[in-house]
Amino acid sequence: MKILITGGAGFIGSTVADHLLENGHRVHILDDLSTGFPENVNPDASFHRLDIRSAEAHSLIRDGGFDAVCHHAAQMDVRRSVREPLFDADVNILGTLNLLEACRLGGVSRVVYASTGGAVYGEPAELPVRESHPINPICHYGISKHTVEHYLFLYRHLYGLDYVVLRYPNVYGPRQNPHGEAGVTAIFTLAYLTGRRPRINGDGAQMRDYVHVRDIAQANRLALDLGNHAASRGIFNIGWGRGRSVLELDRIIRGFVGTDLEPEFGPPLPEEIQQIALDSSRAREVLGWNPSIPFETGLSDLVEFHRARLGG
Repeated sequence: MKILITGGAGFIGSTVADHLLENGHRVHILDDLSTGFPENVNPDASFHRLDIRSAEAHSLIRDGGFDAVCHHAAQMDVRRSVREPLFDADVNILGTLNLLEACRLGGVSRVVYASTGGAVYGEPAELPVRESHPINPICHYGISKHTVEHYLFLYRHLYGLDYVVLRYPNVYGPRQNPHGEAGVTAIFTLAYLTGRRPRINGDGAQMRDYVHVRDIAQANRLALDLGNHAASRGIFNIGWGRGRSVLELDRIIRGFVGTDLEPEFGPPLPEEIQQIALDSSRAREVLGWNPSIPFETGLSDLVEFHRARLGG
């Protein structure tokens, strides 16, 4: 297939691009490099430096003859979404609508959309969370990402544009950006490797479902390779189905780094949920997806990746 990956110079998108190329697909990458990095772009992919909100991005998709679009480009920082809700909606909602209109006009067969299981549900009533759980996001990011899910349903209903929504957990692994407010595993790892104390907001008991980025890439490939039967469409949680606390994450990383430093603590953030774990039974049954990389193995690899980058 000829596939366009938006956000393909970012942490997750570039790993998806690598995986699809390894499996014989023709890959194009669209990224404005606002948060992605040129060195993440696979040389076997065709690169287009464009903003998803632009007329040029629209034209590329409309006229590019793509079989599918794998949509990862987004404003993905929860805290920035609270500080700048108009920007968050502009990128995540209007930017995606620009792409969906181009997909409709260009005859794209399927969109695989990177949504968020960590933000759309809000504070869960039960764990692990199934796709049928009520949607009650407590941050602007969760709202903007979920809004696109409704547009995808509409575009299939009106125009026949097929789609798969993957609701991601906390994704971690190599290439995760340790600078900024997202990517807690990378932030903690780099802090300890450079002799700094990372900051935990709240008491550290918050629970998150962590999945390695290579397992996420596999989920994307399976979603793209599905047939057009009804069961293959719609929404899929991607997760282990169990949470790990921030304190546990911190303890494991400190052990792999080999440091006596400890984190500092700050006040909790009202936009952050306290616990989440995603039931991926539907993804297992329909997509044939299962996570394969154990948490401790993935964190060990992540520490060694950053240690090597620092020349250690």
